[in-house]
Amino acid sequence: MMDASGQAITSGGRKEAIARVRMIPGGGAIVVNGRPVDQYFPKGPLVTVVRQPLVVANAEGRFDIFAKVTGGGVAGQAGAIRHGIARALLSLDAELRSPLRRAGLLTRDPRTKERKKYGHKRARKGFQYSKR
Repeated sequence: MMDASGQAITSGGRKEAIARVRMIPGGGAIVVNGRPVDQYFPKGPLVTVVRQPLVVANAEGRFDIFAKVTGGGVAGQAGAIRHGIARALLSLDAELRSPLRRAGLLTRDPRTKERKKYGHKRARKGFQYSKR
């Protein structure tokens, strides 16, 4: 969704994490929950995950991104922000659909934690069998 001031506001999800992303034309700053992306995600690969849609769309340094993310762990949060940024880029330029789709950035990853079943210790692990 794009409003009158030229900013795109979207949401993204991955596992249990939900991100609200606001993208405005600017100098390329990425702020997550009020902190720079390099501080929020201390591991380098997660920052690369967050920046992936911008690299695919060749839009690095053209937009300021402000993300609020809740739930899940750091990997899920990075994936949720990536999904939200891809959707925001799509709302700004519809011609980016095919490159973003080819890179798999528009599909919300449906994998979530499997529920625990009764008679089991975890989702699939049973209790230890004891003959005596």
